[in-house]
Amino acid sequence: MTQVLALSGGIGGAKLAVGLQRVLFPGELTVAVNTGDDFEHLGLAISPDLDTMIYTLAGMQNPELGWGRANESWNFMAEIERLGGEHWFRLGDKDLAVHIERTRRLNAGEKLSGITADFARHFGILGKVVPMTNDLVRTMVVTDEGTLDFQHYFVGRRCEPAVKGLAYAGAADAQLVPFVQEAVEDPSLQAIVICPSNPWLSIGPFLEMPAWRQLLVEATVPVIAVSPLVNGQAVKGPTTKIMSELQLEQSSATIARFYEGIIDGLVLDRSEAHLAPQISMATHVTATLMKTATDKQRLAREVMDFARSFSKL
Repeated sequence: MTQVLALSGGIGGAKLAVGLQRVLFPGELTVAVNTGDDFEHLGLAISPDLDTMIYTLAGMQNPELGWGRANESWNFMAEIERLGGEHWFRLGDKDLAVHIERTRRLNAGEKLSGITADFARHFGILGKVVPMTNDLVRTMVVTDEGTLDFQHYFVGRRCEPAVKGLAYAGAADAQLVPFVQEAVEDPSLQAIVICPSNPWLSIGPFLEMPAWRQLLVEATVPVIAVSPLVNGQAVKGPTTKIMSELQLEQSSATIARFYEGIIDGLVLDRSEAHLAPQISMATHVTATLMKTATDKQRLAREVMDFARSFSKL
């Protein structure tokens, strides 16, 4: 049996995770998901990227919004707004049940990894979905208006403040969850895939954890990343805005430098094929835009074929 470990943020990474889930056999995929975006809101423990991953792998994501549940209703938020409560971060009625149950179980002393595995099973997902850590790691965005926690920057301010830097509170001491350790130690592990998520916001929290960085650097299987850029632009989200504000060239060559020493190969979109000679690691050029189920599966197959091309396999 082939095993694959994928690292991902939310929407963009989840698309490739869907492709991997479909081209691998049931139970062969473990997806470790960023928790730097997690926060407490209205007294509830919110894990946006974990929930997006579970909903997407289960085929229950909201295609119009790109986040949350399909066929959602918003009665709870309407009443919160009526009462003068905080309504800048919207929680749908179905989504709310997930947050309430997660909060109840965390308060009872359970670990986020166990709760997440349970949720994935109840949503019918045959692979494993795990948080990057059970410890508290929080992505902080240093802006021209001061330091903001991620959700206030991303949702509350709609990414408007200029980014001067990023910090990952708690990352230095955070540990791996047992599910990840098991995946890495599995002799049938064939590849580690970094999905096309925002490197600074979604993958940065992993890399700021010494345990994760060591795992990736010492991996005995190929580590392959997929660039989130198409023709120098992010498909979704503030990746290129942040790159510009950090005075970084908006290209996959910059993405390659971000992952240098971590990855063995980088998958580029055809629109950036001309950058391959500037990149120090092996590259694979293909169409990386994933609009359809066919796109997701084709890219997943190519990523796996690229991984298999390395002699260390």
